[in-house]
Amino acid sequence: MTLFRAALAFVFLVYGSSLGLADSVMGEIRIGQTLPYSGPLSSFGIIGRVQEAYFAKINAEGGINGRKVKFISVDDAYSPPKTVEQTRRLVEQEGVLLMFGSLGTATNSAVHRYLNAKGIPQLFVLSGATKWADPRNSPWTMPGMLAYETEGAIYAKHILQNIPHAKIAILSQNDDFGRDYVTGFKRGLGNEAKAVIVAEEKYEASAPTISSQLATLKASGANVLFGVTIGKFTSQLIKGVAELGWKPDAFFVPASASSISFLEPAGLENAIGLISSSNQKDTIDPQWAGDAGVSDFLEFMKRYLPGADLNNSNYSAGYHYAGLLTRVLQACGKDLSRENIMRQAASLREIALPLLLPGITVTTGHEDYLPFQQSQLRRFNGKSWIGFGDILDDR
Repeated sequence: MTLFRAALAFVFLVYGSSLGLADSVMGEIRIGQTLPYSGPLSSFGIIGRVQEAYFAKINAEGGINGRKVKFISVDDAYSPPKTVEQTRRLVEQEGVLLMFGSLGTATNSAVHRYLNAKGIPQLFVLSGATKWADPRNSPWTMPGMLAYETEGAIYAKHILQNIPHAKIAILSQNDDFGRDYVTGFKRGLGNEAKAVIVAEEKYEASAPTISSQLATLKASGANVLFGVTIGKFTSQLIKGVAELGWKPDAFFVPASASSISFLEPAGLENAIGLISSSNQKDTIDPQWAGDAGVSDFLEFMKRYLPGADLNNSNYSAGYHYAGLLTRVLQACGKDLSRENIMRQAASLREIALPLLLPGITVTTGHEDYLPFQQSQLRRFNGKSWIGFGDILDDR
């Protein structure tokens, strides 16, 4: 018996990637994830908590194709070295079949090559960096967000069409996150970019404040501000602009910075008029009160996470992405090999998820890994985000 077990272990060691070791041995689908449950971006930990509840619901309903889901979400504190440590543990000790919905550009970059070298699906990365949609060089990685470049281009086109005589100031984080947004923004402005951008400042993610950059940008005389910020810097940006008495005609922040948890520390009154974008329904907006997808979400929250503050859009985001992964795994049928998981993830055709805005669907291809390429602008009214205008894309 000992010899048999040793031989069996060797077989799985050799063929574990294609067979899905944990699934084959344990009869369950083991999903790994790293999120910042501690540190400066700990508010995003909500995403993992709601997904844990979502998969508990799936299991209570019989699982996915008869298999229960084991969802293992761990804290990386938004620290790349910690992400490496936790990801290796999930793959090599926990035997996860795939990694799903891990947050951040720098953190996912730290494990990107490792996961692709081992043939581990890195699905629906919560970062809009352009490099995640590169099936030729990174066939095991797929993004889960609207690309930062696409979103930046959408803001730029809105400015050109609706704000005559715009004088634009840009503040961006000095990393891939900031560079991708600014690249798309300038591309959207086209030949007008040099004429309309009057000031541009950067800040380091390790900086304590951005007050000096804001003072410089205000002094430029800009009447449009695009702040490519996240976390505490979004709060500092909104509050800092108010303290300077600066009232630009238009004030943009990316979707990744629009969570109510970032607006509250700055004072919600200071965020009135702020413009961002989204491809999802605002679940607390009365216009969706009779919507079936929103009603199902609210019933889920009432049952599994009672008392949660639904003003925080991270709850609906977590639910939304868990639903997308479930669709992929359901499409796999009995073949839960890692290869088939990627095959199905790259074969989505006009999937209308419950919380997507009408007219927005998910489509992927083996040469096009971007699941989301449409969005709608929205404006903060002091209490919630209100969508306006048509569904936009980067074409």
